[in-house]
Amino acid sequence: MGYDATTYNFGMRREGVTYTLHHIGIPTENPLAGERYAAKVGMYTADDLTGPVPIQWHRFEPTSPLHPLLRTQPHVAYKVDDLAAAIAGHTVILGPYEPIDDYRVAVIDNAGVPVEFIETTLSDDEIWGRARTGQKAALYR
Repeated sequence: MGYDATTYNFGMRREGVTYTLHHIGIPTENPLAGERYAAKVGMYTADDLTGPVPIQWHRFEPTSPLHPLLRTQPHVAYKVDDLAAAIAGHTVILGPYEPIDDYRVAVIDNAGVPVEFIETTLSDDEIWGRARTGQKAALYR
């Protein structure tokens, strides 16, 4: 059985954009089982889909080019139906880019807290499967 976000409907609508909680990202300094490496950004990622909200653990190399907020602060990630509208008027610290094929992402600085927005038509099983295997995932090529 795969992960199904509809089981945990944490959605809201604001200023014409629908936001649905997708995952929480947490920086760590500890290596974890099942990590995958993204050389382009100097980051290791391990997924935990066992809880009520998926967790992505991120471990960074000292030379990672990613914004310091991403490397040091937890972030909340929302699926949105309009990525451009979600980031409009905000300070974008990453993206928009496509780490997984058909999965566009941008991260904003929300008063010192990184917030990730995801626009995709992929199912959660497809998203987590591509992330896990690296197939159709430019970030891990």
